Amino acid sequence: MKIIETHIVPAIDEKIRLQEYAVLIFETIPSRSGIKKAIKRKEILLDGQPANTSDWISEGQKIELLQADNCQKKTFTLKLQVLYEDEDLAIIDKPSGVPTSGNYFKTVENALPFNLQISDKITALPAPLPAHRLDNPTSGLLICAKTRPALTEIQKMFREKEIEKTYLAITTGHAPKMAIFDTEIEGKPAVTHIETLQYFRIGNLEYSLLRVFPETGRTHQIRIHLSENGFPIIGDNQYGGEIQHKFRGLYLAATGVKFRHPINGEKLTFELPLPKKFLKIKGLAKSP
Repeated sequence: MKIIETHIVPAIDEKIRLQEYAVLIFETIPSRSGIKKAIKRKEILLDGQPANTSDWISEGQKIELLQADNCQKKTFTLKLQVLYEDEDLAIIDKPSGVPTSGNYFKTVENALPFNLQISDKITALPAPLPAHRLDNPTSGLLICAKTRPALTEIQKMFREKEIEKTYLAITTGHAPKMAIFDTEIEGKPAVTHIETLQYFRIGNLEYSLLRVFPETGRTHQIRIHLSENGFPIIGDNQYGGEIQHKFRGLYLAATGVKFRHPINGEKLTFELPLPKKFLKIKGLAKSP
């Protein structure tokens, strides 16, 4: 494996273990958990030998960081729409029906090397990675990291609610013009804001086109909150949504994202138009 960072330990005032010291010196891995994982994968050498988390460091030792070997990872040749790409991150439009990641071959994660360039930075990941996830049936904007610092910072911003995501959904029923749903999910706080953009009818049934703002990021949060309040998303067979042959798939899409660039601080805003399958339903619809 290639050596991507080298450090010679200077005179130090107090005794310190490698795992605590390495997080202070390596730009590529800025977190303790990342250092521990790198040590476990034998990617950190101490005087030329694989290091251990229990090792103590001393003046004059050479600490080296190896680039992870990713040559065995197979690439899924799925063409994705890339809305933005630089040396640290990319924004892609995830298609519905494809898992973000997981123990499968046909995932967005495995398709990223087919669509994105490896970063030229010393902090580059072996291959681009999704920085968060969207449910398998959900389409839309997905932030992907190309360097370790970008991945760490984006995940931190998600935890601290510094990334604003918006979704569009079509539900059955006459949803309120505006509402906040805040029932807990699996014992954890969850908050979802909705705004109704349009009401329409198909036959004898009424539907609502919603813009949705999740304040938190619990698993299936939007789908659960809408369903338990009487407005299940069309195509959501898991949470009681209407299933019709002409309405194939889940009518939920991540269409907007706002955040600051994790490295240079630039404000980034991306928005997708109404998905084509949403337009097809509206083409069948009549205003109430």
